[in-house]
Amino acid sequence: MQQGMSMIPRQQMSMQQHLAPRMIQSMEILQLSIMALQERLQTELQENPVLETDQEDTTDGTEAPAAEAEAAAEDLEPAPTAEEEAPSKADDPATELVIDEGGNNEEDFDRLDALSRDWEDQFNEEHRPSRNGLEEAADRKHDVVQNMASRPQSLQDYLADQLSFLDADLEQLKRLRFLISHIDNNGYLKASLEELAQSYSEPVTAAQMEEALLMVQKLDPPGVGARNLEECLRLQLTNETPHRDVVRVLIDHHLEDIQHNRLPVIQKRTGFDLHTIKEGIEVLKHLNPKPGAQFEDDNIPYVVPDIAIERNDEGGYDVRLLDDWTPNIYISRRYLELSRNKQTDPKDREYLKKKLQAANWLIDAIEQRRNTLMKVTKAIIEHQKEFLDRGPEHIHPLKMQQIADQVGVHVTTVSRAVDDKWVQTPRGIFPLKRFFGGGTETLGGEEVAWETIKNKLLEIIAQEDKANPLSDEDLVDKLKGAGYDVARRTVTKYRKMLKIPSSRQRKVWTE
Repeated sequence: MQQGMSMIPRQQMSMQQHLAPRMIQSMEILQLSIMALQERLQTELQENPVLETDQEDTTDGTEAPAAEAEAAAEDLEPAPTAEEEAPSKADDPATELVIDEGGNNEEDFDRLDALSRDWEDQFNEEHRPSRNGLEEAADRKHDVVQNMASRPQSLQDYLADQLSFLDADLEQLKRLRFLISHIDNNGYLKASLEELAQSYSEPVTAAQMEEALLMVQKLDPPGVGARNLEECLRLQLTNETPHRDVVRVLIDHHLEDIQHNRLPVIQKRTGFDLHTIKEGIEVLKHLNPKPGAQFEDDNIPYVVPDIAIERNDEGGYDVRLLDDWTPNIYISRRYLELSRNKQTDPKDREYLKKKLQAANWLIDAIEQRRNTLMKVTKAIIEHQKEFLDRGPEHIHPLKMQQIADQVGVHVTTVSRAVDDKWVQTPRGIFPLKRFFGGGTETLGGEEVAWETIKNKLLEIIAQEDKANPLSDEDLVDKLKGAGYDVARRTVTKYRKMLKIPSSRQRKVWTE
C-alpha cells in the first residue's frame, strides 16, 4: 500500500516534468509580438525538418493533421530489436543520422532526404512530392527564411563613402578612416586626439590628428566629428546663418541660461534686447545637437499591429488578428510516415519522434496564442468601449487582474498576452497595455483613471497665461476645481512624466 502511495508523487512529478517544456514554450509564444513570432517561425522552419509552411508552395497534399502527428509522437511503437530488425542502410556511415541539438540542421535535411529515398516505395503515390520532394521543399524553405531585409547604412559607412571627394593622400585617408571609426552614433568624437594618436598603428602627432579631424568635420551631416555640444553647434553655422554673431555668443556662453529660460540674465550680460535673443534662440532650435542620430532612427522598426479593433454595424466592435502575413505551418506527412515505418532505423525514428513532438507543441502554442489574444482583447473592449467611442481621455481604470478573472486565466497570462502588442483601433494605433491603468475617485465619488487626470493637466497648462504660468500648487487648485483631489507631489510627478517644464521654464518673456 505504501509502495502504491509512494508512486503518486513520482507520477505527478513526472507529469510536471513532461508538461514543463510545453508550457514554457506556450508562454514564450504568447509573449511574442507578430514580428517576433514571424522571426521565431523562420528559425523553427530552419531547425526542424518536419515542419513545412504554405509559403513553400507545397501542392502535393503532404501536410499531416496536428492531431495525427501528436499521436505519432506520443504513441510511437518501440523500435524493433536487433533480432527483429531487417538489415538497414542506416549501418552505413553515409546515411547515419547526426542529431545536432544546437540548431545547425543542414546535415539533417541531407540525411533525411537520403533516408526518405531509401524507403520511398513505402509511400502511397498520393503522398509523393512532384519531384525530389524533400530536396525541393528544403530549397523553398531556404528561400522563405532568407527573405530578410539588408542592413541599413551606418553613420560610419556614410562618412567613409565621402572620403573619395576629399583632397587627401593615402596616409591622410588612413587617419581619416581611423577617426571615423571612433565617432559615436550621435556623431561625436569622444576620445581626445592625444589618446587617439597614441593608439594609432603608426607614429603620428596630435597636430596631424587635428588636421585629419578638421577634414572629417567638413563632411556631411554638419556638426559631425565635434568633441562637445558647443563645437557641434558651431560647426553647423554658415555665413548665411541668420543672426550668426548673436547665435555664436549664445552657443559659447549661454546654453545653460537658455535651458533654464533665464533670458533677462542673457540680456544683462550681452546687451542684446529680448527680441534679438529670441530670434537667436529660434535659429538654435533648428540646429541638430545629435547629427548622427538620424542614422540610428533608420534602425527603429515600424510599429506593426497584432490586432485590429473595428466598429461593426451594430455600434459595437469586432476583433481581428492581423496575422495574414504569418506563414501557416504544418507537419510533413512524409516524415510522419517515416516515423511510423518499423523498418526505419531506431535512431532515426527516435529523432523524428522528438522533432514531431516539438512541431506539434509549436503549432498548439500558436493556436493558444491566437485564442488568448482574442479573448483578452474582447474583454478589454467591454471595459474600454467609451475610450473607443469618444477618445483616450475617456479611459476607465482597469487592472489586468480584472481581465484575468473575466477570461479565466492567471494574471501573468494576461500580462504576457498584452506585452509588446499593438492594436489598431478607429482612434489610432496603441500599445495594448495602453488600456490598463490605475485610478482614483473624484470629489463626487466617481472612479477616474490617472490617464484622465493627466489629460486634464495638459488641458489646464495649455490654457494658462504664458507670461504668468501656473506653479504646481496652482495646478493642484485648478484640478481640485475640476473635481480631482490630487496631491502636489503627484502633479509634479505627472508634469515631469509628460515632459512639461517647470513654471519658470514655461514663462514667456516680453519686453
